[in-house]
Amino acid sequence: MRIVPAIDLDRGRSRIVYWPGAATGVGAPTDQPARIARAFVDRGASLIHLVDFDGARAGAPVNLESIGAVAGLVSTPLQVAGGMESAEAIRLAFAAGATRAVVAMSVIDHPALLADCIAAAGDWLAVGFDPRPDRLAAYPWRRPAAPSAEQLLDELVAAGVARVVLAHGGDAAEAAAFAGLAARLPSLELSVAGGVTTLDGVRRLRDAGVSSLILGEALLSGAIDFDEAQRIGDAAQ
Repeated sequence: MRIVPAIDLDRGRSRIVYWPGAATGVGAPTDQPARIARAFVDRGASLIHLVDFDGARAGAPVNLESIGAVAGLVSTPLQVAGGMESAEAIRLAFAAGATRAVVAMSVIDHPALLADCIAAAGDWLAVGFDPRPDRLAAYPWRRPAAPSAEQLLDELVAAGVARVVLAHGGDAAEAAAFAGLAARLPSLELSVAGGVTTLDGVRRLRDAGVSSLILGEALLSGAIDFDEAQRIGDAAQ
């Protein structure tokens, strides 16, 4: 299982200051996304996840300059979420240096829009949603009844989506649910973002068959050690 560092872009800077040596007083803190990305790439990160917070609020990419700065400093693929609500938004992010895009759950209810986004990003498109039944039930679907996570994944695979990012996967029950999804659709690249704050959570998702675990604040704050998380992710189940 790949460990993917996430950086939240807020007005061009990282929303969370990264201080890799905070516990020992070694190193200097930074809120520069490119420097943070470089620090993780130097330690073995093979993918960086960037969340355009301003873009999510605006409904279109905003932090394109920051995305470009990260792309200029690391050669690692960049996955961008936030504001990816159209094919044009995806093209703008890719022009800035992104190589993957994560679109929001709303695209599932708009087949033509989803097809346009797939055409723009190809295999590098992922769809993100929160699979918890209560969250799916509360979403304003354009259909008679709220779908299940299994139904949504079937729809996405049928449409040609090869990757999904599922939110909130920290506890044992969620990991068990993800294990069922991974076993049911082995060809789908299943990533989880959010909800994991301990190394035990990393182990649970690895054992569940999750392809990638996206970690943001837990890594930047030092709650989870990146090197140890990578060792766990790389270990045999």
